[in-house]
Amino acid sequence: MTESEQLLTLVGTKAHNTRPWGWTSLPEPVDTATLARAEATLGFRLPALLAELYVRIGDGGFGPEYGLLPLLDGPLAGEPAAVVQYLANRESGRKDPDWPWPAGVLPISHWGCALYACVDCHSPQATVLLFEPNAGEAEHAWFVDAPSLTDWLRAWLDGKGWYEEKSEEPEMTPWADFRIRTALGQVS
Repeated sequence: MTESEQLLTLVGTKAHNTRPWGWTSLPEPVDTATLARAEATLGFRLPALLAELYVRIGDGGFGPEYGLLPLLDGPLAGEPAAVVQYLANRESGRKDPDWPWPAGVLPISHWGCALYACVDCHSPQATVLLFEPNAGEAEHAWFVDAPSLTDWLRAWLDGKGWYEEKSEEPEMTPWADFRIRTALGQVS
């Protein structure tokens, strides 16, 4: 079994045995047609591991804190799906150039208070970013939560994420690519 397969098995087991706040059951996985529709709407492909989470485990409803957002038309009332949130954030950034939303940065989990965990779908390792808009300025609102989606999932599985009650709040590294990515992303 590959490392990726092992990780998916561990995530699947935990997903079937725990419910994040607001979820009463684990939603069914999305089918490949829904994944293709989501990627067509976004204009980019999801990282392989993220796509596998949605296709093999569930349409959101598992993961740290409030869990992963539904992908496209998910079942959680009151919380927009990841694709819908991404499009809204991109549009909002076009209307307010002081708060641009980087191209290819998909919100995958809502932390409350307008904070989101996001996957940089254009980075080879699928870096997980924390968007913290309460920082005051857009360029100071982005932090590297985990160097990869794999690392982010392992922290959740091991109970070692910064969001755990017993964890100390870490010193988060600012996301260095924000200016570059928003300057390039404004054309699309």
